Amino acid sequence: QVQLVESGGGLVQAGGSLRLSCAASGRTFSSNSIGWFRQAPGNEREFVARITWSPVWTYYADSVKGRFTISRDNAKNTVYLQMNGLKPEDTAIYYCALDESGVQNFRRRQSDYDYWGQGTQVTVSS
Repeated sequence: QVQLVESGGGLVQAGGSLRLSCAASGRTFSSNSIGWFRQAPGNEREFVARITWSPVWTYYADSVKGRFTISRDNAKNTVYLQMNGLKPEDTAIYYCALDESGVQNFRRRQSDYDYWGQGTQVTVSS
């Protein structure tokens, strides 16, 4: 069983930055792709970014491309989401998720991911 724990959320002014972390326990995830999703109040959960494992490819939602960067440190069993140029519309609960399939392609549906963290709140004030 894999447990995922997100951290790093908080309150930031528009234009600011935050770095979210997703730490895995229970087993290593060096051979798995990891995704970040977010859910704003009243909205459905949406894809934000994905990082594969070998080779390391990254994919982003158009809304965050050029502002967010996903990365991974397999030695620490942790994936990061660096968020720069934050906007009020980035306000949401951010979740990380693990894809057990081993597929390297772009996968953005919630059903493509098997394990989820509990989420971390990001609030961007205008």
